[in-house]
Amino acid sequence: MISNVKTSILLSIALSALLSMGLGSCRKDPTNTSSSGLATIVCDDSFENIMNQEIDVFEYNCKGNANIIPYYVSEKACVDSLLDLKTKTIVITRELNEKEKAYLEGQNRHPRSNRIAVDAIALIVNPQNTVEMLSVSEIADILTGKVTRWDELEPSKFGEIQVVFDNEGSSTVKYMRDSVMDGKPFGPNVYAQNSSQEVFRQVQMRKNAIGVIGVSWISADMRTRDLPREERIKSLSEQDTTVTEFDANVKVLKVRRDDSLKAYKPYQAYIYDGNYPLYRSIYMITTGVNGSLSHGFYSFVTGTIGQKIIQRTGVLPARVQPRMVNLY
Repeated sequence: MISNVKTSILLSIALSALLSMGLGSCRKDPTNTSSSGLATIVCDDSFENIMNQEIDVFEYNCKGNANIIPYYVSEKACVDSLLDLKTKTIVITRELNEKEKAYLEGQNRHPRSNRIAVDAIALIVNPQNTVEMLSVSEIADILTGKVTRWDELEPSKFGEIQVVFDNEGSSTVKYMRDSVMDGKPFGPNVYAQNSSQEVFRQVQMRKNAIGVIGVSWISADMRTRDLPREERIKSLSEQDTTVTEFDANVKVLKVRRDDSLKAYKPYQAYIYDGNYPLYRSIYMITTGVNGSLSHGFYSFVTGTIGQKIIQRTGVLPARVQPRMVNLY
């Protein structure tokens, strides 16, 4: 799997350039308010499609006076950029630890954190693959290379299993290694791609592939991101935003716990009640002061409209309860 060092270096260069231009510190810009000015956000790249929608709606609501510049990188690069004071806001899959908080406090930066979503990890295969579900232990065996062929799980003509992730440094890789594989190394059948879109494309192209991807990337309702801003914003206030379907171009597998006979797909209702076992929390962390654009965007994402945007993507928002439905 490919190293993510290059991405971190490029991020550092880009953010340093912003700082040298006087754009990194909102407090030095008299035009910067909670709804105007310029701010950066460094976000875990598995959350890219959701954050792009949040930024688009927020900037529209600010009538063009606000500019949020996003960088989508590994979780480690997100934390490094916050600790290096190169950005004031990050989105990652964990809270800061006590050492990180203490360091920021020592730099006169006062971090605040809010869980904004619960993201499910979805397993996708080619629609022609006959497999319908996997247990957590079967997933671990596939990822560690203990199981390398589909016919070791059930009768199948698709041969060797090819596992595709977004990139080596992603939080998705970290979650599967720590929470499913108990820290064991990945097998030789595991490959890193350059993006979540590439994972999706590889599964469409290869009948033997299984993709590991954040659930928002496979939501059929993500088609609304292609609508004009006015229509998308109107839908947030008028439509039921509960997602009940996935993209038909791939097959989303059911997953069951080892001690359960029933398997579930990563629908919001099953993430909410804990029946779907592969999930992680998403946190937004900011050191932006009250009245700054960074804090204004933080308040937007954690507020009603920002949470509805998350709900519409198939991820479970932290503040909006899903409508429970019967799914067959």
